[in-house]
Amino acid sequence: METEVLKEQHYVEELVDIIRSGLPKEELIDRLSDYHDNDIADALTKLTPDERRELYPLIGVERVAEIFAYLDDAEPYLKELPIESAAKIVSEMDSDDAVDVLEEMDATTKHKIVGMLDKEASEDVRLLFSYDEDEIGSRMTTNFIMIHNNLTIRQAMRELIEQAGENDNISTIYVIDDEDKFYGAIDLKDLIIAREYTDLEDLISHSYPYVKDHEKVADCIEQIKDYAEDSIPVLQEDGTIAGIITSQDIVEAVDDEMGEDYAKLAGLTAEEDLNEKLTESVKKRLPWLVILLFLGMVVSSVVGAFESVVAVIPIVMCFQSLILDMAGNVGTQSLAVTIRVLMDEELTAKQKLMLVVKEMKIGFVNGLFLGVMAWLFLGIYICVIKGYPIHHALLVSGCVGIALVTAMVISSMVGTLIPMFFKKINVDPAVASGPLITTVNDLVAIVVYYGLAMLFLVDLLHVTG
Repeated sequence: METEVLKEQHYVEELVDIIRSGLPKEELIDRLSDYHDNDIADALTKLTPDERRELYPLIGVERVAEIFAYLDDAEPYLKELPIESAAKIVSEMDSDDAVDVLEEMDATTKHKIVGMLDKEASEDVRLLFSYDEDEIGSRMTTNFIMIHNNLTIRQAMRELIEQAGENDNISTIYVIDDEDKFYGAIDLKDLIIAREYTDLEDLISHSYPYVKDHEKVADCIEQIKDYAEDSIPVLQEDGTIAGIITSQDIVEAVDDEMGEDYAKLAGLTAEEDLNEKLTESVKKRLPWLVILLFLGMVVSSVVGAFESVVAVIPIVMCFQSLILDMAGNVGTQSLAVTIRVLMDEELTAKQKLMLVVKEMKIGFVNGLFLGVMAWLFLGIYICVIKGYPIHHALLVSGCVGIALVTAMVISSMVGTLIPMFFKKINVDPAVASGPLITTVNDLVAIVVYYGLAMLFLVDLLHVTG
């Protein structure tokens, strides 16, 4: 018996064909209702401007607003419309989506559209714009259900139905007291199944999590993720509800924070954008490159201090890059692990010590394995390819192996301690970037490698050649 296999999804192609098929308005709307707004948003990018302008009036302002919320950059599509039509679409968007769209526009257009929004939308947009972009208030939406705590079950249901026409985030109902301050939350399911004689107070969760509107996004993410709620209220200083953070907002915030952290690991000050101006990109990168230039000069001067070793045993120069690369790689790995741990939780002094020790152990075990391999294979290379005596070759490769183990252990320690230090002085540990760690570990590796070569090969064993 053949097993039925689900067909591969080609929704975007199907939508483009449907839109271009010339169907009557009613039939077209009916066909489009079967597809998700996200797929329609992708289909819009495949259409010509004229095709899009013909489509917008057919599906209506409200649906267009929902579709535009899924576009990565809605500005070019809004510009295809008269500014009055663009303002109507923005008015129908959730406040957070509207702000995202407006932020992409030039100042003049943004000012015009904000001035043309309806009163409620204008107030919501201005509220979100009042927060700095790194504050949680800038990520919230005002699309939520809110009721008073003195209602009966019947009154609460009536209020829910009335507000649901304008707000679609209804899975959690937020409750306020007589002073309009946050009182608690009710799960929609609990309200639906409640008997009419049930006291509303019995359904309210008074210890429901919340965040403050001026808290930093980076500080709130882990707390919000831990609760795994569909949404969490954002409170103002007086305890009133300014808006809510939805699970989708949380995902976007996590994605943005990870993007920023990856950018910092690369030595940048923020995540780069393909459309960013050349001058802006240079401003982000140049300060780090200047710092690294001077650190590189320090590394070069240290290499120069070991000229006597290179003069006696020139072949040691061949393996310098190997030691530097491995030390840098190990340090960057420890850096990434440490930043991740520091973001997840607050560590005690004992836990930090355990993390440092663990990373050093990992560096030692990996270094020991690689050091033995380097000793054997480089010994054969120096003997067979370079023509050195076997005992001479094994001494040089042994020095490389020992330096590799030592450098990897120290680099693991450095890669763990530097972000901890930044965290201790209240600086984002992600600024302990990959290039910085690599350069610091270059310095460590040079001192270790040439120091061991001078101590063992030159001073103790008197190896030459």
